[in-house]
Amino acid sequence: MKVATQVIEQLISLIDREGLKNGDRLPAERHLCERLGVSRTALREAIQQMNSVGITESRIGSGTFVKDVQTIKQRQPLVTLSDNLILQTLTPLLDADPLYRLDVQEARIVLEGGTAWYAAQRATKQDIEKIRFYYEQLANSQAHGDTEQAAIADANFHLAIAEASQNAVLLQMMKNVFHLMRHNVVLARRKIYTEHYGFETLHTQHMAMMNAIIACDSELARKAVGEHIEFVIKQVAKIDEATARRQRVSRLATDVF
Repeated sequence: MKVATQVIEQLISLIDREGLKNGDRLPAERHLCERLGVSRTALREAIQQMNSVGITESRIGSGTFVKDVQTIKQRQPLVTLSDNLILQTLTPLLDADPLYRLDVQEARIVLEGGTAWYAAQRATKQDIEKIRFYYEQLANSQAHGDTEQAAIADANFHLAIAEASQNAVLLQMMKNVFHLMRHNVVLARRKIYTEHYGFETLHTQHMAMMNAIIACDSELARKAVGEHIEFVIKQVAKIDEATARRQRVSRLATDVF
């Protein structure tokens, strides 16, 4: 069982045991880490997974709150929602085959282009604040070279745009692929981080997406998303090709000597 999954179970038990209701605030992050005996990274990942399926809700500057205690009381399997059979099947393929990663990126172009288009029309002040919060968190993580945290912030940035679309179907679709996307983003970001040009370009592209939504320019927002994901596809393909070439040369060298 993954660490995040174990932390989710601990959090659910805590909410149930202490009788927390919808709207009740969870203890502070530091207190939860000490109480559960887990790292801050593991706790954040668990909470983000619970947020993504609507069990909890994190509010900027306020903390994390219980949102759907009924699901917990009914003991509906949260792990099944976030770690279902489809993801269990696709995740190993994403590691092994670049073509599956390309499929995910192409799906993102279609899905996120639509959410960005609607977000530019419908985003509220609170939506904009959330998008800006994750943009700044992403930039800060990049600046400190924290690839893992940057990948989480990246996924949350895109999910915040989906929430701003005010379209329940699009949002649910984004939530359903959230973990698969995040896994894909981690792989892509690890690769692109090897090049300074890639690092700077990602930062500029995220800013362009955010600014287009703030400016209420739907077409520009959709275009910015498309250019961003197309860039990721090309960069990852380039790095995958270089990696495969080095592996072929390495095998030949081993065979000769």
